Order: sequence, then structure tokens, then C-alpha cells
Amino acid sequence: QVQLVESGGRLVQAGGSLRLSCTFSGGAFSTYIMGWFRQAPGKEREFVAHISEIGGIRYADSVKGRFTISRDNYKNTLSMQMNSLKSEDTAVYYCTATGSGNQYWGQGTQVTVSS
Repeated sequence: QVQLVESGGRLVQAGGSLRLSCTFSGGAFSTYIMGWFRQAPGKEREFVAHISEIGGIRYADSVKGRFTISRDNYKNTLSMQMNSLKSEDTAVYYCTATGSGNQYWGQGTQVTVSS
């Protein structure tokens, strides 16, 4: 069973930076599309970024140029560097793994950006 554990979320001032990490276990990490979603209070969960098995990357328009997603297939880790953070980036961030007809989710990590 795939398990995902996120870390790195905390309170940060607007304009600051954070790096989120997601540790993957229970499967073949390199065969999964890995991604990040987020959910702000009172809003639906939304796509942030994903990276394919071969490194293809896509971002939501709202984070392009500020967020960078990456993966380490040796350490089974997904990361996302978030720069120039805005108050609207405040949300719970979820790591996802998609593959073999399944999608798995982590428990989430809270990112709060104070203005």
C-alpha cells in the first residue's frame, strides 16, 4: 500500500519561501506521476503542480514562475520549492501519487502566509 507523508508546511510572511517535501513508500516511486494539490479554507481542492515518471512538469497558472516541483527517484521523495509566497497561497497542501489505476493522497501539510 502506497503511503505519502508531507512535511515542511509552516507560517511564513508574504514574499517568503518554503520547501515542501513528500516521502513515498509502499510502491515503485519512479513509476508514479507525483503531484501537489491544495485546499484553502472554504474552497475546493485545486491542482498545483505535477511531475511525470519521465520528468514532464505542469503547473497551475497561479503558481507558474514561483513554485518549482522536483522528484528524487533514488530517495523516493517529491519536493516543491515555493518562492514569493502570497496570502492566497495559504492552504493545506497534499501530495498525490497516481499510477496503476490508483491515486493516493497524503494527510496534508498546512502552509499559512501572513500578509
